[in-house]
Amino acid sequence: MSWPAGSARPEPGRGLPLHTGKRPPRYPPHPLRSPSLHDGDEVAAFNPYVILDGCTEGHLTVRAASVRGDSHNWEGICRQDSMLVTRIGPPHAEMLLLAVADGVGSAVYSHSGSYVLSRMTATYLNQDAESIHAALQAGDAAELGALANKAFAGAVSKQRVSWERQASSDRLSYSDGDYATTLHILLVPTDPAIRDRVLLGVGDGGLISLRQKQWLSGDEADGGILDTRTEALPHAYRTAKARLFRTSPGDVLLLGTDGITNPLMQKDPEFARILTAAWCSGEIPSMSDFLWQVQTRAVSYDDDRTAICLWEGTP
Repeated sequence: MSWPAGSARPEPGRGLPLHTGKRPPRYPPHPLRSPSLHDGDEVAAFNPYVILDGCTEGHLTVRAASVRGDSHNWEGICRQDSMLVTRIGPPHAEMLLLAVADGVGSAVYSHSGSYVLSRMTATYLNQDAESIHAALQAGDAAELGALANKAFAGAVSKQRVSWERQASSDRLSYSDGDYATTLHILLVPTDPAIRDRVLLGVGDGGLISLRQKQWLSGDEADGGILDTRTEALPHAYRTAKARLFRTSPGDVLLLGTDGITNPLMQKDPEFARILTAAWCSGEIPSMSDFLWQVQTRAVSYDDDRTAICLWEGTP
């Protein structure tokens, strides 16, 4: 087939996702069985294989994807991860809100827990957005912690009433543990003069930064905030953490569940090199390219994978 003179030849299709190592993982790289509505769980049955989102707010650019893991595809289990990309607060106190939630694999309704609690917590944070914005400007970590705990506890309390009522209506017993999920929320002021950000969270996963082609995790001084504890909402946690940190133009922040933070930071340097090349090239990927990059496969890392990348541009 020939192309008209002067026309741009389309790029070839991406094909299968890349993989690390000599051989791909044993699971097929595409969706298989889907959960059935006949099983009685509408949230699971209507939960799509992948969610793709993003935005540009001035000097801030976001790409976000949540993908059902290979093992869940194989077993016909729904995606237990959830994510959010939205804005909260009035114009003078506006912030990007980026959230990732990882439903605990052993909890029967963790997909509902991750979906509902992430959204409910965002709603409570929006109600206190002006106070959060003021605390960020003042660098008041204690006040940010108090506001985080108010939002997380409010979301848990309200949703527990709803879940208990539904269980009673269905003549079922209720247990908090059935809805167990982690939750991490990154709040970023859209005002370019404010360089402070805050990470709110419960449980494992969290934030990693890509700076000068190096992935950084650990404490704030290292540029990343990655938690490896097993605390979870709605019941198995003592307090929501609020961690204040500062960024610089050129930084790339990755908010992710352990489906992506584990292969990045543990035993697969090839995986880290692939994503470094993709996300630190000087060009922000298109939405479809970002999804393809997030789907890069690594043997033994077959959990759901959720990644929200924030590129910090120059104001």
